[in-house]
Amino acid sequence: QPQLVESGGGLVQPGGSLRLSCAVSGWTLERYGIGWFRQAPGKEREGVSCLSVSDGSTHYVDSVKGRFTISRDRTKKTAYLQMNNLKPEDTAVYYCVVESYVGWTNTVQDMCTTKNYPSLYWGQGSQVTVSS
Repeated sequence: QPQLVESGGGLVQPGGSLRLSCAVSGWTLERYGIGWFRQAPGKEREGVSCLSVSDGSTHYVDSVKGRFTISRDRTKKTAYLQMNNLKPEDTAVYYCVVESYVGWTNTVQDMCTTKNYPSLYWGQGSQVTVSS
């Protein structure tokens, strides 16, 4: 079972930027997906962005396209979510997730749109608050 350690959340004004990091350890698969889900109070959990470590394919939810960028540093086994032009509606707890079927039977879109949450491994979550 992988260990996911997140960092980088915080409070930012609208239009500002934050970068989330997720360090993965205890995971030896060559193909898997990594990404972020978020959950705001009173709202359903939502897949924000996912990346396949085997082919680099990515998926973004429509509301963050053009503003968020997911990337990975192979040597550090760390993924990043760069969030620019943040909006109040981006306020949520952001969870780093990994999924073992991406690159085998699943795509990054499958991972990011799944409702089968137990199929994912979850980090501890980082609060992101966008407010003036």
